[in-house]
Amino acid sequence: MVDVTELEQRCADAWPALVDEPLGGWRLRAAGGFTGRANSALTLGDPGLPVPQALDRVKLFAAAHGIAPCAHVVVGAPVEAAVADARWRVDVDHPGGAESLVMTGTLRGFATPKDRAAAVAGTPSPGWWELAAQANPTTAQRRVLGSGSRVGFGEVEREGVVVGAVRGAVVGEVLHVARLAVRPEARRGGVARSLMGALATWGLEHGARVCALQVAEHNSPAVTLYRALGCAEHHRYRYWVPGA
Repeated sequence: MVDVTELEQRCADAWPALVDEPLGGWRLRAAGGFTGRANSALTLGDPGLPVPQALDRVKLFAAAHGIAPCAHVVVGAPVEAAVADARWRVDVDHPGGAESLVMTGTLRGFATPKDRAAAVAGTPSPGWWELAAQANPTTAQRRVLGSGSRVGFGEVEREGVVVGAVRGAVVGEVLHVARLAVRPEARRGGVARSLMGALATWGLEHGARVCALQVAEHNSPAVTLYRALGCAEHHRYRYWVPGA
């Protein structure tokens, strides 16, 4: 299984920000405020200077790119205590949730034949954009969701309407899964499972072996679905922001 540092790096590669600058082993990311992952500093490895000074650089980077300063910190990582000592705090008000699970699983466990209801395309349709983001996506949304060398856009269409959507990106042997969404009227009808099965099949065809999902701790329905598909918690991370 992929270790925490490598998995986090691959997830970051699969979720490309508008700006991604190295600070030693850290990555300073900005994407116009679209998602916490693309607008936070990934604090892995040695930043090349003391942590308080590195966090000051995070603040300067955020100000330069018009976003709030935020650090993406793996729970239990050595840097976590240093971030707390620098008087940063867990962002309990983060709109996506302060703490997220990273779940992993083997793709062969839930891959399905190609004749299922879901299809995976190389480009997102207007219906996919409407459900996964919005009808007229911003530049940041197009960059984060629409770019990448091996990206697949899964959807289920019924009577001309996209009722389910998901995004997959293959980085090495990892299929990063995100933006799983099902219209309320189509829920509890197997749409999500069809999407995940089709995306797993697509991922295997593109060299992936395992999947990785980053899901908010409070998103119980998603966690339950992923566990039913054989995925398990790999590790957790939290968002930290400067203290008052």
